[in-house]
Amino acid sequence: MAKNYYETLGIDKKASPDDIKKAFRKLAQKHHPDKGGDESVFKEITEAYSTLSDEKKRREYDNYGQTFPGGGASGFNGGGFDFNGFGGQGVEFDISDLFGDLFGGARGGSRIKRGRDISIDVEVSFKESVLGSKRSVLITKVSKCDVCQGSGAKPNTEMHTCKTCNGAGRIHETRNTPFGAISTQRGCPECEGSGKIPREKCETCQGRGVLRKEEEINLTVPEGIDGGEMIRMPGLGEAVKGGTSGDLYVKIHVKPHATFRKEGLNLIMQMPLKLTDALLGTTITVNTIDDKSLEVKVPSMTSAEETLRIRGKGVKVDGAAGDLLIHITATLPKKLSGKAKKAIEDLKAEGL
Repeated sequence: MAKNYYETLGIDKKASPDDIKKAFRKLAQKHHPDKGGDESVFKEITEAYSTLSDEKKRREYDNYGQTFPGGGASGFNGGGFDFNGFGGQGVEFDISDLFGDLFGGARGGSRIKRGRDISIDVEVSFKESVLGSKRSVLITKVSKCDVCQGSGAKPNTEMHTCKTCNGAGRIHETRNTPFGAISTQRGCPECEGSGKIPREKCETCQGRGVLRKEEEINLTVPEGIDGGEMIRMPGLGEAVKGGTSGDLYVKIHVKPHATFRKEGLNLIMQMPLKLTDALLGTTITVNTIDDKSLEVKVPSMTSAEETLRIRGKGVKVDGAAGDLLIHITATLPKKLSGKAKKAIEDLKAEGL
């Protein structure tokens, strides 16, 4: 079920950008893990703010539900978030430092860094969207180095204590503000918060622990998915040294089908019939979405258009199954032979 970002932030759908900022500020202070808040709730309000604070993403969300920018990397963990002004577009910021710098790092550097969430677009056939499928997708992203396993050290190399932070992983700073001097701390840039420095750096990633490379992702497309829906793949986003990987979001686009269309769990198709078959009734063969043949008896029609319902032959999701709706239409012949014309005149004489 898609999330309601407006309910998450406790605001109206017509809320102004300032209202969104104020709501997020209040909830972020309340739920941040460094202040004893619930981490899962904090992540939800961050996700909601990252979408609603961006004009384009908010417009896409209002139109299509939970959406993310397609065609490349995007996410919450950029850098330079300004708590006072909620700078930038409200998306590119390091949420892990939101309270660490402001209140001096309450948990002493215990926060775990997280890589960026990224999103891609994948097009599937109508049949795949109904029946589900498995796909392999090649994407280019920042991944953990396979040689050093993300440590940044040359294999079998000793690690020594970082001299910049003396192994603490964080460095302390004092800032002068209008309210007086405030002591803050931030991650050590030399060891990137690990407190250790390798004597020899990994030659493959140059000590970064991560590098940009092409990676194959195995994707499962669930049954009954609609175009515009997102599939979340935890831990398959971009990697970061000394932390956990972000998530990968896959936006699904569904190609139209020549025969079928979908309404909820129902599949709908059109079936034209000759006038005689419509009047007398007939049996037709229907090819279902799973390429099976189905014999369907059509009773004599009482109107030019009727709908036949084949129960249980629609979309199947979580044990529920929709129906196959066949819209029958009687078609008129373009030409009539003399014999056919006389037969119709006889019917007319009988008041038919």
